[in-house]
Amino acid sequence: MASVFTKIIDGELPGRFVHRDERCVAFLSIAPLQPGHTLVVPIEEIDHWVDAPPELNAHLMTVAQRVAVAQQEVFSPVKVGMMIAGLEVPHLHIHVVPIRGVHDLDFANADANPDPAALDDAAQRLRAALGSGG
Repeated sequence: MASVFTKIIDGELPGRFVHRDERCVAFLSIAPLQPGHTLVVPIEEIDHWVDAPPELNAHLMTVAQRVAVAQQEVFSPVKVGMMIAGLEVPHLHIHVVPIRGVHDLDFANADANPDPAALDDAAQRLRAALGSGG
């Protein structure tokens, strides 16, 4: 059965994409830890990052870095944090989050009901900073 991320990638479920290429996508989290919280996800369903080929992990890291640079430009955080937890969805994904401190990476603080207009605005601003159509 396809993961929820595969359904988003395939357009079966909505997603606010900021990047797409032949190997991965990046879209906003539906439960953001901070505004602009983005997930970098390979198109191929791989559950655990240690099972991904090294060249795919390198590509995901490159895309995550590009997203982080855009987040710095758009949101002016103290830092951009990155995390691979992999417990919520059995499909490899990298959380890229504008942060002020380590507390901003606590999933207990996720916004379960974010404003759709704020998500749309964040996605548009990140796409513009990335120079892509998402």
